[in-house]
Amino acid sequence: MARWFLAVASSSMFAQSDFQGSTHLLSMEDDVINYSKAADTGPIPRLQKRIDFGDVRLTFDQKFGYLPSMLRHLNVSPAGQMLVFSKTSFQRERIAPNTPRALYVGDDIYIGFVQGSKLLEISSVDPVLGSVFYTLEQKPMERPKFIRTDNCTECHASAKSMGVPGHLVRSFKCDESGIVDLLSGADYVNHRTPLSDRWGGWYVTGTHGSQVHRGNLMGEAAFARQEREPNWRGNVQDLKPFFDTSQYLEPGSDIVALMVMEHQAHMHNYLTRLQYEARQKIAAYGHVDYLKNQAEGFVRYLLFAEEVPLTAPIRGNLEYARWLESQGPHDSKGRSLRQLDFQTRMFKYPCSYLIYSEAFDALPEALKARIYKRLWEVLSGNDTTGHFETLSATNRRAIIEILWETKKGLPSFWRI
Repeated sequence: MARWFLAVASSSMFAQSDFQGSTHLLSMEDDVINYSKAADTGPIPRLQKRIDFGDVRLTFDQKFGYLPSMLRHLNVSPAGQMLVFSKTSFQRERIAPNTPRALYVGDDIYIGFVQGSKLLEISSVDPVLGSVFYTLEQKPMERPKFIRTDNCTECHASAKSMGVPGHLVRSFKCDESGIVDLLSGADYVNHRTPLSDRWGGWYVTGTHGSQVHRGNLMGEAAFARQEREPNWRGNVQDLKPFFDTSQYLEPGSDIVALMVMEHQAHMHNYLTRLQYEARQKIAAYGHVDYLKNQAEGFVRYLLFAEEVPLTAPIRGNLEYARWLESQGPHDSKGRSLRQLDFQTRMFKYPCSYLIYSEAFDALPEALKARIYKRLWEVLSGNDTTGHFETLSATNRRAIIEILWETKKGLPSFWRI
């Protein structure tokens, strides 16, 4: 299956870590997890059931196959299209700078489209199993069938995905044909990665001021010129000079969607890691007392404590930004954890919207209680030290108020 994304990380990123041991591979096939035999309950099996019962009909488009219809039924905005030209998918022979792979992401779904391919690539996030991988044949059928393909975990369950079935967000130098230089990159990109290390092998559209990134570059000459003329392929608004954009649902590869996806993909991996470790520790010892460091690292990531600050405003596709913010939920003041900032950071209220996800809610209660306790200590102002010293009192209060109105299942000790 596909290596879904690309990423690079600098030495400054490696100074931050999730927790010691977070990259070692966890058992997927023990009696606790049983990944390959357990039923997926994520968005794809739910959609398949609706198709089989006749409640949903996927329509086939002659140009894009089932892609547009899938996006509609899975509530994924095409305006958040991202384009990657590195040859890192199992369909690598079809991918190149003039035929990039398109990616579309929802809260619990990742979809890959390759020009001329007979298959769509799909990752469905199950709240317990983590990422479960599927393909969908691109040919007209009365009732299309998604095919689960667990062999994707050969790449997608490794140190690069926190040792559990997950996603890879990576960035490498590429030559003019999209072949990657494996020595030029590293294994992780998320909101802690400097922009200067991101998006090798990706197209990037939008404005970002003087901030430099590695997108839109292919070949040694392009990277050499980047050294002499930083941003010579930055702040790109039009990809027509690179390839025929009419072959895609959207003309761009949105910088805002890329940054949101990078945060989300690692958060999904983190939630899966916590799910596996908690279940296995409970089965072995009857408690989760050994997961203190894991919970602490998760709260740091949840609250964007190590997010790389922006030094200039970032602007992407306004349609995608409006769609993302509309997803809510909103409190009585109209506030939401999805409200964007993109002046000095990604989100106005720095707490991940995936706290509303099925994957978060499915965490074993003992671990979730530990996370909620630590989260309250930080947001209530009892801990303003270390990683959390930059989280303002105003933002702490706003996040508490938003969660109080919009998040079900908060423990009794949370008080407004």
